[in-house]
Amino acid sequence: MGLLHGISEWVLALDETVARAMFESRTPVVTKVMTSVTGLGSATAALVFLGLFYLADWRRELKTAAPALMLTGAVVFALMLGVDRAFPPNPVCLTSGSETVTSSFPSGHAAAATVFALVARRSTVLPSILVTILAAAVAISRVYLGTHYLSDTVAGVVIGAAAFALVACGLSSRERRTGAFFKTR
Repeated sequence: MGLLHGISEWVLALDETVARAMFESRTPVVTKVMTSVTGLGSATAALVFLGLFYLADWRRELKTAAPALMLTGAVVFALMLGVDRAFPPNPVCLTSGSETVTSSFPSGHAAAATVFALVARRSTVLPSILVTILAAAVAISRVYLGTHYLSDTVAGVVIGAAAFALVACGLSSRERRTGAFFKTR
């Protein structure tokens, strides 16, 4: 119990230090850019990207991203209800609908952006490097804007990666059994 308490105290202290440093380093131009970038991890953006995958007939990407995002959303929602962590002080903006979201842990934006970055890494049509850079920018923006602590964002990235891995493993297993999944586009 002592080790866990010590790690927890260290993480909370790091969160406070990073939140304070981000607040003190904000500039109008960077804040404007980060406010724009952060929306790429929203539920609305995820639906738009899934719609684009569908319209472009990118089946592989759609079959991976959609269930991974659903799993991610369920885990994020459950943790937000269960953990109930207060937002950092001095947020620039909170997510629309934030009157119903009362917990900063974990970052759903970072989780969703991570799913898309990992889908892009396995894709033959998505620009993997660009999507990965944008996903990292979304995660950083959540901390910079004071919407999440660093540990909230790291947890979001881990959740997104885990959801992607579970779905990708399930689909790969299905492909081995049926031979159909990755052969269709």
